[in-house]
Amino acid sequence: MPKLNPYLNFDGKAEEAFNFYRTVFGGEFVGGVHKMGNAPGTENLSDEEKNRVMHIALRVGGDLLMASDIVPSFGQNLTVGNNNYVSIFPDSREDAERIFKALSEDGNIEMPLEDQFWGDYFGSFQDKFGVYWMINFSTDQGYEG
Repeated sequence: MPKLNPYLNFDGKAEEAFNFYRTVFGGEFVGGVHKMGNAPGTENLSDEEKNRVMHIALRVGGDLLMASDIVPSFGQNLTVGNNNYVSIFPDSREDAERIFKALSEDGNIEMPLEDQFWGDYFGSFQDKFGVYWMINFSTDQGYEG
């Protein structure tokens, strides 16, 4: 079965966001932080755009959370919306609480982390970088995504 990894786009905030995510999940960036200015054909970018992230990845459990920044001079625009969520299935209720509290700081909580009618401990929010997250602890480990 293919593996799915979420890929996020930012408008110049990818490295800042991933440094924050690293404080929550730990670990190191897989392969380092690749900047736009290191890619062929980027000689005419502004210094600000050269410093934007071309690719960054952080291991979260057995998965990768990946991202890049848009490049406005390439005609790229970012529209933050609630059409994408990163859904995390922690191993314990305590870890669910830790992750929810850390990632939602200075963000917008949509649904507080609570026991839900379907039996899981679940909550959702938008973090301070505009990324939407779902935290779902299920005692039925076979239900994980």
